[in-house]
Amino acid sequence: MSSRKSYILNILFVIQLAVVGLVITGVLPRSAVPFLVALLAIYVLSAELEDGVIFFARSIPFFVAIPITTDFDSLNIWRILSGLIFLKWLLRKDTLDPIFKEVALLIKKPIIFFKEHRIFSLTLLLLILAVASAAQADSFMLAAKRTIYFINLSLIGIVAYDLLKKSDNFTQRLIKNISIPVIIVALVGMAQLASTYFMDIFQFVDFWAGKVELGLFGSAWANIALKANTWFAYYGSQLSLRMFSLFPDSHSFPIFLLLGLPAVLAVSLHKLVGAQNSLKTIFFARASLLIAFVPIIFLAAILSGTRGIWVAGLGVLVVVLGIFWIMKKQGAGERQKDIFKYVASYLAIFFLLFGVAYYIFASNQFQVSKGDAAIFGRRVRSVLDISETSNARRIEIWRDSIKSTIKHPLLGVGIGNFPVVVGEDLARAKAGSSAHNLYLNIAAEMGILALILALWFLWLLLKKTFDNFLENRNSKLETIYFASALIFIPWVLIYSLTDVAIFDERAFLLFAITCAVIFGQNKTD
Repeated sequence: MSSRKSYILNILFVIQLAVVGLVITGVLPRSAVPFLVALLAIYVLSAELEDGVIFFARSIPFFVAIPITTDFDSLNIWRILSGLIFLKWLLRKDTLDPIFKEVALLIKKPIIFFKEHRIFSLTLLLLILAVASAAQADSFMLAAKRTIYFINLSLIGIVAYDLLKKSDNFTQRLIKNISIPVIIVALVGMAQLASTYFMDIFQFVDFWAGKVELGLFGSAWANIALKANTWFAYYGSQLSLRMFSLFPDSHSFPIFLLLGLPAVLAVSLHKLVGAQNSLKTIFFARASLLIAFVPIIFLAAILSGTRGIWVAGLGVLVVVLGIFWIMKKQGAGERQKDIFKYVASYLAIFFLLFGVAYYIFASNQFQVSKGDAAIFGRRVRSVLDISETSNARRIEIWRDSIKSTIKHPLLGVGIGNFPVVVGEDLARAKAGSSAHNLYLNIAAEMGILALILALWFLWLLLKKTFDNFLENRNSKLETIYFASALIFIPWVLIYSLTDVAIFDERAFLLFAITCAVIFGQNKTD
């Protein structure tokens, strides 16, 4: 990319950050957002397609809701920009011609098409099942909205995937730019933590729900956040912040961090990796100063207070051992083994930082003294307490989800209609009613076949990540990225046994781009 084009992209990104920052802090009125939308739309339509995708990936956490009317103010900028980028890509001649050929192959030889395009075929089948499940839904409108939502979320991944297959340089550019929003939202989270020492609880909620969340997501979510949020860990009269940064809750925030950590590690560590490096020389080499952000990101994930993230971190240790065993069994080279060992060693930082998190949780926040410094320890121990309110409710919901899947095995109760499973009002769908388990949620809403297809997709994702790591010879940055992804993608998938927060728009957009980076290497999928 030319220096002029890079300059324009960077200036526009800074302008966006400034405008969004002023809007969510109440300095600028929300009526300024439509002007920002117009500016960004002009950019993605006039810039090269690769630059548009780069800008989009860099901006994921900073897209805000558009105040179209008083009653309709939650349409987010990302929905418009992803649609524009997709249409621009779709209407290119080098896109349309191959699509026509593949459609002809699908019609004439569907089995061959499936073998050559497994990823596309799996996602297409999932879409078909989503549409079909609407026939079972109590609310067809909710099913339709949810289906459109996931289509909209996936558009940027489709474009990125195609561009990545055509350009090796684009892979490296995209990885570098993914690291930027991850670092920024972690720093915003730390600023949010600092604010708890200068505000009481009412001031904090008024600011973060009444201004920040309103500006980011619109009045509907801001009202939900005021009434029922996951921003605090409660123990009687004591409470501590569960960091959420610029996200709607403290569940999607750490998912975004974990999905982005491979990019941060790749940018920070790729210069350490050489053809002749041993594990010892890598450990004693000097990394980029950006490596200082890795502990900050880990600490932010811990301070989200999301116990599933903590437990999934333990589960990843088993995954790491399993990957070592597979690498040994397949006769992987010493270079790959050493690189993976080095990247995996950073997990130690995550667990060591629980000591820091203990003192932060135990400190006096919201201008209220804590009578018991063991608040953090009790939250950690509550993971194993099935009688604890949150855990007991989860188990109850899992049972209801399994019963519902057995009752509706083919198409579930309809995508977007999960409240039916637990006997709640369908209006609860907006407040995040779910199975608190990604896999049970898919099965309950769309049926067992949909779950099988989703698991197949995730298996192929992990397999391709592993293959990319072993086969990569040209790019040190990509080597570190895929080695890290072998750790952090399973971390998110293990956590998803206890939540469906990956369906949050910011988390899912990064997941879609991550899938594009992984599947977009070399082979046709």
